[in-house]
Amino acid sequence: MAILVIKHSALGDVILALPLFQAIRRHHPKEHLVLLTTAPFADLARASGCFDEIWCDNRPKLWNLTTTLQLMRKIRNGHFGRIYDLQGSQRTRWYYRLLGRPRPEWVGNASGCSHYIPNPTRPVHISELRRQQLALVGIPDPGLPDLSFLKSDISRFGLPPSYALLIPGGSPHRPAKRWPAPAFAELARHLAERRLTPVLIGREPEQAEIAQIKQASSQAIDLCNRTDIADLAALARSAALAVGNDTGPMHIVAAAGCPSLVLYSAESDPRKNAPRGDWVRTLQRPSLDQLTVEDVLSGLPAVRQH
Repeated sequence: MAILVIKHSALGDVILALPLFQAIRRHHPKEHLVLLTTAPFADLARASGCFDEIWCDNRPKLWNLTTTLQLMRKIRNGHFGRIYDLQGSQRTRWYYRLLGRPRPEWVGNASGCSHYIPNPTRPVHISELRRQQLALVGIPDPGLPDLSFLKSDISRFGLPPSYALLIPGGSPHRPAKRWPAPAFAELARHLAERRLTPVLIGREPEQAEIAQIKQASSQAIDLCNRTDIADLAALARSAALAVGNDTGPMHIVAAAGCPSLVLYSAESDPRKNAPRGDWVRTLQRPSLDQLTVEDVLSGLPAVRQH
């Protein structure tokens, strides 16, 4: 029997879904497992070793019937005996409807599907919701993400023995999810005074903020645009701690076991999507402008000793 798993985005959600992928693979060790995802996450999914095939969905506008129906035809021709909808979006519910009859078993929140889990009426972490979803078909608790498959030689960065990761970025279209760069700069100075070298992680959209932090803290090491997902996991395994905004890279760092503090504004709800693990702490304010450096210093997790 062929099995389809649907998980489109975003990076943090995909990291939280890794235990689900791994649990589904264990539950279907001999079946042909296919993932329907979006292009940015294909390489990560491939590296996980959970899937026999990766299909990329460019998520056409649903009124673009030609492209949408081509995808539906591809899914029907896959002859899937079961589909796990781990996205649970309006789009994937439409996919269920457009597949027509006879439909395969569908594990998700599409009305009328064979294994239906309703949307929660109270704040529930997405991992708990998905755990309940998989339990419908007898898959036990998937547990926490396992990123052991992500390996990288980070010696090329020449980092000191004790360092802290700072991740000041976030979605460019959601600036309210970013703690101000001057606050990160002050935090970097405090960490350096504690003999923890600040290591700055980010991509092009936060280049200006990282340059500002680097300018204010001469000991900081700028790795902007120099790391990929495997690098982040390897850096996290050796870091003393990490502080960052609610963004995908913080999910990677936390999932790799790094003591982490994640900063939240009213733009998102840590009860629903925070990284998991006893080593993860969160701080939230209605606006991150209201979060002081003293608040963050007080909220830091215990420094990991190597």
